[in-house]
Amino acid sequence: DVQLVESGGDLVRPGGSLRVSCAAGTYSSNCMGWFRQAPGKEREGVACLYRSGGGPYYQDSVKGRFTISRDSAKNTVYLQMYGLKPEDTGMYFCASHSGTLCSSWTRYSNWGQGTQVTVS
Repeated sequence: DVQLVESGGDLVRPGGSLRVSCAAGTYSSNCMGWFRQAPGKEREGVACLYRSGGGPYYQDSVKGRFTISRDSAKNTVYLQMYGLKPEDTGMYFCASHSGTLCSSWTRYSNWGQGTQVTVS
């Protein structure tokens, strides 16, 4: 499996912005996704895109506020977040899989350790 390392989590005021990053050892998986898990809640898919750069796909609650992007030269995937709300608080995870449908959240099998985003 490709090693995934997230970074960039922080404490942010409501309405603020933040960018989290996911560095991959190699960028070989077809699908890269960002997930989040709030305390006491299940982990949920937030955004994903294809290795080709196609997609992307967003969960309804973040559409228009979050942008997923990739820098293939750096083997890094980003999640830029604007208009942050307290309900965006959680541990943000990067994940990957080699299937054909990136919005198939249950297919993600390779995970990073997460980075904490707190909106308060």
